Amino acid sequence: MADTRNTDMLYALDDRPPVVQSVTAAAQHVLACFIGVINGTLIIGGALGLTAELPYLISMALFVSGLATFIQAKKFGPVGSGLIAVQGTSFAFVSALLVAGVAVKHRGGSNEDVLAMMFGICFWGALVEIALSQFIDKLKRIITPLTTGIVVTTIGLSLIKYGMTDLAGGFGAENFAASENLLIGGFVLLVVLVLNSNPNPWVRLSAILVGMLTGSLIAWSLGMMNFDHLASLPAVAVPEPFKYGYNFDWQLFIPVAMVYLLTAIETAGDLTANCLFCRIPLQSKDYFTRVKGGILADGINSMIAAVFNTFPNTTFGQNNAVIQMTGVASRYVGFYVAGILMLLGLFPLIGGIFQAMPKPVLGGATLVMFATIAVAGIRILTSEPIDRRKSLIIATSLGCGLGVMMVPNALSQLPQWAQDMWSSPVTVSGFCAIFLSVVMPQPQSKEEVVHAA
Repeated sequence: MADTRNTDMLYALDDRPPVVQSVTAAAQHVLACFIGVINGTLIIGGALGLTAELPYLISMALFVSGLATFIQAKKFGPVGSGLIAVQGTSFAFVSALLVAGVAVKHRGGSNEDVLAMMFGICFWGALVEIALSQFIDKLKRIITPLTTGIVVTTIGLSLIKYGMTDLAGGFGAENFAASENLLIGGFVLLVVLVLNSNPNPWVRLSAILVGMLTGSLIAWSLGMMNFDHLASLPAVAVPEPFKYGYNFDWQLFIPVAMVYLLTAIETAGDLTANCLFCRIPLQSKDYFTRVKGGILADGINSMIAAVFNTFPNTTFGQNNAVIQMTGVASRYVGFYVAGILMLLGLFPLIGGIFQAMPKPVLGGATLVMFATIAVAGIRILTSEPIDRRKSLIIATSLGCGLGVMMVPNALSQLPQWAQDMWSSPVTVSGFCAIFLSVVMPQPQSKEEVVHAA
């Protein structure tokens, strides 16, 4: 074992912990990330009415998460970070993918058509992140805390309506806004808040999982859960490339490509935190190589995800907290994490059980999660002084992005291709932020700088 004197690290990056310790540490990573891996699929599937396909989609989300985590930890040449960088379905894409799915449905497309389109545009969109990984350090002019903070804030705010809709019963529910829905969703929300306020870090990490389990038990006792569909599920889910077909549309592609640009930056931040916990100097060549390889793997893993019928993957930040708390930074633990996730993904029963979870339970758990994303964006924005220029960029970008979300009919007279392209609030706010950051001049004097209150 590597010398870890004067540190709280039990196993360093290249140490090989015994099997028992490895499995124990891996299980904690899986528990911390499990809900995040499947929640994006649950939200997209529920919003677009993909009822029959949902168990298989959840299975593939878990399977690909494991495969992608293995690629990151193992590191194949320039691909991968060589860290315990757990991969999973990214929430950042939910809004843009729902726009694409709704557009296909409005054209009369079936569920298979919806999935074929989403996976097609995600496949080619991954090339954006793959390309960016090769010169990520040269985009400092447009990828700044200002632009990143605006987009992250917009992502969080745009997702809140989906969390609140689920809390009230879900899209198209006959008992939408019924008192039992609000009570169960509110109870789950309260459990998540109480556990997140606990000083014990393990309790905080398990808050969402415990909230969803307790809410499901209450819903089951009230007769709100039905498991009849489990009998019709196959015993094993076989990964099948492009099971639902393949399609592509330029107008629907652009919003997704925009999100890939931003997830590259998100991944860089998560990998930086991971390197810190692994005691890798941030000014070293090793650090830059790992971040570059990690972002490249992020893009390749998202391409693999599209092939195997799930949504884009990104590097999760939750497992960084697990590394810090356990003192186990060995990348070999990542192999065990990958194996557990892939094994879970082979059984559609797991997806079927989560499909049976009432929407108010899901909404109560995700409402705070989505709002937390918005808070993270605000923290990024306020990490630097906000002058008049930045205030105008923030106001204009958020105003335009959230405006098209709140009043979608404002674009109804535009050509269909323009409606598809600009109906995503993340795309609108992101383009506004980048464009204004480039064209608006920097302040010339210190007197113009006004610090955030």
